[in-house]
Amino acid sequence: MERYICIHGHFYQPPRENPWLEEIEWQESAYPYHDWNERVTAECYLPNAASRILDGEGYISRLVSNYARMSFNFGPTLLAWMEKNDPATYRAIIESDREGRRRFSGHGPAIAQAYNHLIMPLANHRDRYSQVAWGIRDFEHRFGRKPEGMWLPETAVDLETLDIMAEQGLKFTILAPHQARRTRRIGTSGWKDVSGGVVDITRAYMVNLPSGGRINVFFFHGPIANAVSFQDILKNGDKFASTLLGAFPEKKEGPQLVHIATDGENYGHHHRFADMALAYALQKIEENKLAQLTCYGEFLEKNPPTHEAEIIEKTSWSCVHGVDRWWSDCRDTVGASNHPDWNQKWRTPLRNAFDFLRDNLAGKYEENAGRLLKDPWAARDGYIDVILDRSPGSVNRFFAQYAARGLNAEERATALKLLELQRHAMLMYTSCGWYFDEISRPEPVQVMQYAGRVVELARELFSDDTEEAFLKVLEQAKSNIPAQGDGRRVFENLVRPAMFRAQTGASLDEQRKTLSSLTESALTSIEKSFRSLFEGLYPPERTSAELGGPVPAAFDTMEKLVINMALHRTLRDFPLDAVKARALLDAATKWQVKLDAEGIGYDFKMTLEKNIRSFSASPDDIDTLKHLLAAVSLARELPFPVDLWKTQNIFWGMLTGVYPRFKQKAENNEPSAQEWVSAFIALGKELKIRVK
Repeated sequence: MERYICIHGHFYQPPRENPWLEEIEWQESAYPYHDWNERVTAECYLPNAASRILDGEGYISRLVSNYARMSFNFGPTLLAWMEKNDPATYRAIIESDREGRRRFSGHGPAIAQAYNHLIMPLANHRDRYSQVAWGIRDFEHRFGRKPEGMWLPETAVDLETLDIMAEQGLKFTILAPHQARRTRRIGTSGWKDVSGGVVDITRAYMVNLPSGGRINVFFFHGPIANAVSFQDILKNGDKFASTLLGAFPEKKEGPQLVHIATDGENYGHHHRFADMALAYALQKIEENKLAQLTCYGEFLEKNPPTHEAEIIEKTSWSCVHGVDRWWSDCRDTVGASNHPDWNQKWRTPLRNAFDFLRDNLAGKYEENAGRLLKDPWAARDGYIDVILDRSPGSVNRFFAQYAARGLNAEERATALKLLELQRHAMLMYTSCGWYFDEISRPEPVQVMQYAGRVVELARELFSDDTEEAFLKVLEQAKSNIPAQGDGRRVFENLVRPAMFRAQTGASLDEQRKTLSSLTESALTSIEKSFRSLFEGLYPPERTSAELGGPVPAAFDTMEKLVINMALHRTLRDFPLDAVKARALLDAATKWQVKLDAEGIGYDFKMTLEKNIRSFSASPDDIDTLKHLLAAVSLARELPFPVDLWKTQNIFWGMLTGVYPRFKQKAENNEPSAQEWVSAFIALGKELKIRVK
């Protein structure tokens, strides 16, 4: 019996950029990070590129890429953000696919995704086609090869969507077990009803399509996927591996595939440090030859389908009602338990408003673009090349292929504006806009921003008065929060300000930076004044407290402010004043001051990363090495965690790149090198990395 295991991670964040600025503005809820993309990258996407394998004493023995040993997809809009804002993580993901190809018989573990995560069965044919075309082209641009498979957003599926995928050369997709209707061996007539999730997940299935084409489908193991997402299976890598291995049928002959598919964010963001459980499980399975790790493309080549399946159309993995979650009040939502009296009736008019906008402008786009482009819709499909590369050369190549004739600069600008209208008319359908429980949440506001950009471009291009009719439909989307009113009021209060910020050039980031620069000196002055007052009051007030007397609330507030601000500043400084830091921590403990643990820990993390990066560039600086040793030692003592992940990674690189040179000098009895090696070994011990 051949046993195969494949773990698929769907790594995705919704696009969060202000459509007018093409940048993500500061998101307070992601504190201490700038935005949620940055936070989830630090907690999940980067750790999975260099996950830790620990030895029996908790020391790091290996760094491994989980991506290279699993199956995965990344949302194209997320990778676009990452390429610009975190190029090191981006490069690690691309390289992991190359490493995986060497492991999996030339089949890369990465697969494509329908471009901006709209619900395909609810889209019109043109949008579906473009979503597949853009997803494929984005993948080719980044990974340097054609994708074999494609992830469907929310695994929402119907035959028309599968037909479009097959037409464009895709070989497979991944669905939940309850999306299978019936199966049979190819060449036989008798069907087996497998509805209700009882499909045999250990094989690939061929699905015959209305066009006469075909595509392959893998139905993942539902219970294990559910345990990964919502239970504690990722707290223990042994348990995770054992659960996967226990899913193989005992008496079944032939090759068997046990595979799961979940949100990739489970491996580090939803469950902290779960990337390490994944890494350990994969290593245990592989090193002990308990099963063969594979990806879908490799398994499909080695084991072509012997059975065919019929799917249940208009179903998904996250709505028990099919795809109703993205257009109706089906009661599937996040947050329902917190607001049992709320409804999601707003979903229908929100989608209706967008459909009105899309359909009302389609003819105008076609008419106006038809004067400039040979085929306006084919040009839209090809516009992804400009989105991926906006250089003059790329734009010239685009017009050489799609322009109806030689266009002057003004005509080119008009054509690009028309295509941008179409881009935003697809972005506004991003699935997160309907996923949650309230229309005034950030996710619906985000997709309304894209719609607002469509309205604005239509006005500029066509002198179009679509906005009022669009807002009339939005009025029907009633908020659950009386103060928010309806979709129109949400648009006016939460979307239009984003337009205004773009027009005035005053983004939230710029406002925050300006405010920060104006208030930094004021905060320093306030802190000094409060500290002086606090230190004057500290002995008598605390003596009163120790004797059981009352302590004024103002004193407690002052104490909290002074200690937190002082800790922030102390742990941002380098070299670190460890004595001062410990004194502040002792005072916080003694007087039960609630610390800004996340913010202070983040500041300290950034300080360590900045200075070990500097040390790696100038490794002869033994003073910096000693200061780093003192700082990391303190990090281990703190009453809250400090993320040492990047610091450990940089140290690990120095272990193989720099350390051998100093070790050789130390063995030649050079005193300075011996001192350096001693401090380096001590720093490794604090970072839980053995230095031999």
